[in-house]
Amino acid sequence: MRADARKNRDHVLAAAGTAITEQGVDVSLRDIARRADVGLATLLRHFPTREALLEALLRTSFDEMTVRAGELETSSSPEDALVSWLRDCVAWTTEYRGVTVLMAAAIEDTESALHASCVTLRAAGARLLARAQTAGIARTDIDGTDLFALVAALAWLSDQPSLAPRADHLFDVVASAILTGAASAGASG
Repeated sequence: MRADARKNRDHVLAAAGTAITEQGVDVSLRDIARRADVGLATLLRHFPTREALLEALLRTSFDEMTVRAGELETSSSPEDALVSWLRDCVAWTTEYRGVTVLMAAAIEDTESALHASCVTLRAAGARLLARAQTAGIARTDIDGTDLFALVAALAWLSDQPSLAPRADHLFDVVASAILTGAASAGASG
């Protein structure tokens, strides 16, 4: 890719990130092009569909969350790793308004440009959950799909003006429901 084309592409992605943060994933492509100071045709040349634009925008974040899971897996206790990753994932998904709906749909749609990234992200969380389950500190009646759904639900709460003030409290409630408390009981005894 030529340097000027790469610069346009990066500029469009930056404008898209700002627009989606402010207006949500349904922001018009024309508005994104206008913000990027490029024509709609230029935007569509780089990203032929809204989903392709979102995939390019979100891929870096998906990759970072996957790497973060690997780091936590080797540097933290199973409980701390799971809760930290879950908190980070929820925080990240609330950055782009409406992305959780797309992620939930993409996980089931193998044709979606977001499918592979969502599957990889879900697998990263599932590994952390399985590690906590093996350690005997997390419920065994949930799996990576359930964890992915909980991320979406917690992110949705933060996106609701009347519920956003309760989001941190409800995160703690959900996290304590996932964990069995075996590690805490052992530590205090």
